[in-house]
Amino acid sequence: MQEQRVLIPLVGILALVAVGFVLKMAQAVVLPLIIAWLLSYIMAPVVNFLVRHRVPTGIAVLAVLVLLLGFFYLIGIFVQTRVMGFIGQYNEYAEKLMQINADVMGRFHVPENYLQNFDWTGQLGHRLVALSGSFVSLMSNMGMVLIFLVFMLLGKPYTRYKIQKAFPEHQARKIIAITSSITTQISRYLSIKVMISTITALLVWLLLLFMKVDFPVTWAIFTFLLNFIPTVGSAIATIPPVLVSLVQFYPSFWPAVIVLVGLLIIQQLMGSFIEPNLMGDSLNLSPVVILLSLIFWGWLWGITGALLSVPITSAIKIVCENIEMLRPISVLMGSGKFSHKNA
Repeated sequence: MQEQRVLIPLVGILALVAVGFVLKMAQAVVLPLIIAWLLSYIMAPVVNFLVRHRVPTGIAVLAVLVLLLGFFYLIGIFVQTRVMGFIGQYNEYAEKLMQINADVMGRFHVPENYLQNFDWTGQLGHRLVALSGSFVSLMSNMGMVLIFLVFMLLGKPYTRYKIQKAFPEHQARKIIAITSSITTQISRYLSIKVMISTITALLVWLLLLFMKVDFPVTWAIFTFLLNFIPTVGSAIATIPPVLVSLVQFYPSFWPAVIVLVGLLIIQQLMGSFIEPNLMGDSLNLSPVVILLSLIFWGWLWGITGALLSVPITSAIKIVCENIEMLRPISVLMGSGKFSHKNA
């Protein structure tokens, strides 16, 4: 008995390491599968609605996929064009940034050679190119994502009937109730997250358009994508438009200050007030869990993993919440607000 108590945690650690290794090595297959799984929770209600109105399942799935494929194709081409346009003007921005850097150094009497060994403009350009490449790579994998999504959506309308045939009546009712609750909560979470990200990006676009900052649509789209990473993502999305406005309107600093304040107000309003009210406290994740998931999925799959880290972790929390044996894990993953209110 004592040996088993020692062996079980060790086996669990080895299993986690093995799973992480498999996910890392099988990234080309697993990552599109995960994206398709998350998309299925958003697309499945549309397919089920069409099927209930006597539209053949194949036609319903085809219609949804055509719309989804067209949307991602346009977004991919649009973002790539905008990013390449910004990279084309990068040298001009870099020169102005060096001028601002020299002025600031002279104003505060900092030695000119203080930062000479740090090529921060080159590093920034390299990061922009890498970010653009990651996004294009993600778009290029959409073919495999769509293949997985087809099979998932084709099987969704018949899941209930298969469970009823496979299990006794009382077990089937329990399994159907659990799976329906999981599906409903994940679909609601993803739908609200997409809606909040879209509204945030629209407000950012309007602010930057009003301030006449260059590339407002580009920064709005980056805000939409990075909004899936709480706190860290919104902070990263704020930096580029502020820097661009600083360079664009220099020597005046006020436009950059106004843009910074406006972006902070938008992020706080949407992320700290509206989103929690729509999501509810029960879906809040612990900040430690968010940080660990960001580090783990970011290490595993790079920028794409960082973007998917919180949706994946939230989906895991919802699954644990609806399975009695795993419910303590869901409670530990939460922020504790819901438990505190009901204590």
